Amino acid sequence: MIGVQRKHRIGRFDFWSVVTILGFVLVILLLIIPLFGIFKSSFIDKETGRFALSNYREFASNSYYTGAILNSLLVSFGGTIGALLFGIPLAYLTSRFRIRGKAVVATLAVLSLLSPPFIGAYSWILMLGRNGFLRNMLLSVGITLPTIYGSAGIILVYTLQYYPFVFLLTSGALCTVDRSLEEAAENLGARGAARFFKVTLPLVLPSVSAGALIAFMMSLANFGTPMIIGRNFRVLPTMAYNLFTSEVGENPGLASTVSILLIMVSTIVLFFQRYTVSRRKYASTLINKPIVKRLKGLKSAAAHLVSYFIVAISTLPLAVVVVYSFRKTSGPVFQPGFGLQSYQKVFHDVPRTITNSALYSVAAVILIVTVGTLIGYILSRKRNFASKLLDPLLMIPYIVPGTVLGIGFIVAFNRKPIYLVGTAAIIILSYFIRRLPYSVRSSASILKQIDPALEEAGINLGSPPGRTFRKITLPLMMPGIISGAIMSWVTAVNELSASIVLYVGRTMTMPVRIYLSVLDGLFGTASALATFLLVATGLALFIVNKFIGLGKETLVV
Repeated sequence: MIGVQRKHRIGRFDFWSVVTILGFVLVILLLIIPLFGIFKSSFIDKETGRFALSNYREFASNSYYTGAILNSLLVSFGGTIGALLFGIPLAYLTSRFRIRGKAVVATLAVLSLLSPPFIGAYSWILMLGRNGFLRNMLLSVGITLPTIYGSAGIILVYTLQYYPFVFLLTSGALCTVDRSLEEAAENLGARGAARFFKVTLPLVLPSVSAGALIAFMMSLANFGTPMIIGRNFRVLPTMAYNLFTSEVGENPGLASTVSILLIMVSTIVLFFQRYTVSRRKYASTLINKPIVKRLKGLKSAAAHLVSYFIVAISTLPLAVVVVYSFRKTSGPVFQPGFGLQSYQKVFHDVPRTITNSALYSVAAVILIVTVGTLIGYILSRKRNFASKLLDPLLMIPYIVPGTVLGIGFIVAFNRKPIYLVGTAAIIILSYFIRRLPYSVRSSASILKQIDPALEEAGINLGSPPGRTFRKITLPLMMPGIISGAIMSWVTAVNELSASIVLYVGRTMTMPVRIYLSVLDGLFGTASALATFLLVATGLALFIVNKFIGLGKETLVV
C-alpha cells in the first residue's frame, strides 16, 4: 500500500503541491505585483521620474488631500455606528422573540446587502434630492428636510447598506449563547437592558465587532455612493479615481499615494479590531441555548414595529428603483403615468452592457469555483507552512478597495509581456481575485463538516488523492461550492469600484452604465438597468436559500 501512495507522490510535487504553488502564483501575479506597482509609483516624482517623497509631501502639505482622510473616517465610522444601531436590535429581536414573517425579514435584509450600494444612493436622490418626491411631499405640509447630498446622505446610505453584516453575525452568535448565564444574571438582579449590556452583549462582542469591522471596511472602500451623492465631499476612493483619471498617460504618483494611504487605514483598523477582540475572551458551554419567547400586547407590537421599520427603510430604495423603471420618460425627464420606454432604450442602446456583465461575471465565477475549491481544500486539510502562509495572503482582497486594485492592475499590466489594459481579461481577472476568498472560505467551512476519515479510507483502498477528491470529497462539498459560487457571481455582477477604472467603451458593464446614466441625469435608463441587477440578485439569493441554505460564512468571512 505504501508503494501505491508513493506512485502518486513524486517528490514534493504531487497534485496538492501543484495546487499550492498555483495559489501562490495567482496571489503574486494578481495581488502582490499590482500592489507593489502602486507602492513603487507613489515614490516616483512626476517631474523627474526619480525616486522621491514628493508625492507624500504634496499630499501632507495640501489640506485638499488630507481632508479626504478625515472625511473618509467620518463617513465610515458614521456608517458603522448606524449599522450597529440597526443591526444589533434587529438581530436581538428576531433571535430571541417570535416575529411574524421572520424569514421574509431576514431575506429582505440580505437582499439590501447584496444590491449594489450606488443603487441605494441613486434611489435616495429620487426621494430626497433637490426635486425628490418625498422631499416635495413633506414640503407641501410644511416639513423641510435637508437634501441627501453630502456627508449625512452618505452615512445614511452606508447604514442601510451594511447593517445586515452586523445583523447576520450577531443573530448567529445570539442563538448560541448559554441561557444559564443570562438566567444567573437575572437572579442577581440584572434585568432588561442591564442584563443585555452587562452579560449578553459581551458574550457576542467578537461577532458584533466582526460585523462592525466589515461594515467599516466596506464603507471605507465604497466608491459609487460618495461619487453620486457626495458632490464636493471628498473621500479617499473618489479622490484616488479622480487623480488617476487626470494622470492617465503620466506617472500616476498622487493616485498611487492616496491608494497606499487607503490600504494603510484599512490595515490599521483591521489589526485594531483583532487586538480588541483578543484582549477579552468570552466563552460558554452551549449546553442551554436560548428559548425564543412570545411577546404580548404593547411589547409585541413594539418589537414587530422596530423589526419591520428597519427592513422597510432599507428595502425602500430598491422598491423606488423598480417603480421608476416603469415610469414614462421623455429623454431625461419623467412624465406622468407608466410605460416601457426605459426598457426599450436599454435593449436598443446598451444591450452590450448586459451581455458584458453576464459574460464577465460567469467567466470569473468559473475560475473562482475551480481555483477556490482546490485552495479551500488545501487550507482546510493540508495544515503545513505553505497553507498557513497562503491563508493570510488571501485576506488581501478584503483590505484592498476595488478602486485601488483597479489602479494597480493598470499600473502592472499596461506593458509587455502582459498587456491587458482595455481588454475583457483584465476585468474578469479583477473579479476573480477580488471574489476568490468567497469560494475559498465557503469550501473550507463545508470541509469542517466532512470527516477526513472518508478520504483516508479511499486512499487506503488504493485510490490516488486526486481521484479520492473527485469521487468522494467533491460531491460532499457541493452545497458549499454552489453557495460560494452564487455569492461570488452576485457580488461580481454588481461590481463597480474596479470596473469604473478598468473599463473602456466596448467592455462597459451594467454597474458602470448605471453610474454614468445617473451622472448624465438619465434616471429612467439607470432604473431599468438597476432593476435587471436586482432581479438577478434576488433570484440568486432565492436559489441559495431555497435549495442550499445560506450560511453566514459565505457572505461574511
